[in-house]
Amino acid sequence: MLTVLFAAGAARWPTYEPHLRAALAEAGIAARLVTDCPPDQADYIVFAPGGNITDFTPYTRCKAVLNLWAGVERIVGNPTLTQPLCRMVDPALTAGMVEWVTGHVLRHHLGMDAHIVNPDHRWIPLPPPLASERPVTVLGLGELGQACAQMLVHLGFPVTGWSRSPREVAGLTCLSGEAGLSAALASAQIVVTLLPATPQTENLLDARRLALLPHGAVILNPGRGTLIDDSALLAALDSGHLGHATLDVFRTEPLPQDHPFWGHPRVTVTPHIAAETRAPSASRVVADNIRRSEAGEPLLYLVDRARGY
Repeated sequence: MLTVLFAAGAARWPTYEPHLRAALAEAGIAARLVTDCPPDQADYIVFAPGGNITDFTPYTRCKAVLNLWAGVERIVGNPTLTQPLCRMVDPALTAGMVEWVTGHVLRHHLGMDAHIVNPDHRWIPLPPPLASERPVTVLGLGELGQACAQMLVHLGFPVTGWSRSPREVAGLTCLSGEAGLSAALASAQIVVTLLPATPQTENLLDARRLALLPHGAVILNPGRGTLIDDSALLAALDSGHLGHATLDVFRTEPLPQDHPFWGHPRVTVTPHIAAETRAPSASRVVADNIRRSEAGEPLLYLVDRARGY
């Protein structure tokens, strides 16, 4: 019988425990699901940042560490982690991200804020352009970026996707590299950032690159808080060069009460809700990876340590 150690934090255990047990049983896996065991008895570790393991060295029997989050930046650099590490690609997480991105793109595209908050009862009968006239750029063409971009294409938006390495995605104009990034920004009235947090992506949108965006452009960041230089973003908003920023992720979370984002008239803060791992579907992903490992099949969503995701 396998031993599966749940090391994703005591607060998550009551939520995940019944779903993980059900998923393991459904996958035909005979396993003990525990929150504590001698390190040399754990066959698999279910992990999340903030969990109760920082040193993976004693877990000599562990065949894989299965992360419950899509992001692995808080664990991938741990020098004691020599076991295979898998990130979470959860269908429900993807669906949540697609819904958040689509909702906020449409909100800014249609100019809904002016109608929702209109204390002066202004009557301005100016219809928005059609989606086909509103170029959108998605930075990051991983699982989440592709799903969001393809939904926007389905709605009629012309979408440019940018990634660090070349990609081909049906329906998108795909660009890569520094020259591609400049072109992707220069054409975008709405930008969606869905890149991982790595040394190469930190402050990717700095003052120089923000200046490439058309006047009045909108930024949506449901990706990682480190992708945008906060000071440069505030300066671009204050100058009027950028029209709005809707942000779901931040360098410090929860966002401190005195942070200037809270009170800025051109910033919308959402509390890291764009894509949350859902216990029922995430448990099935974990169980399937354990089944695959035991059957000698390749693990899904294996993290490339060199790239950091």
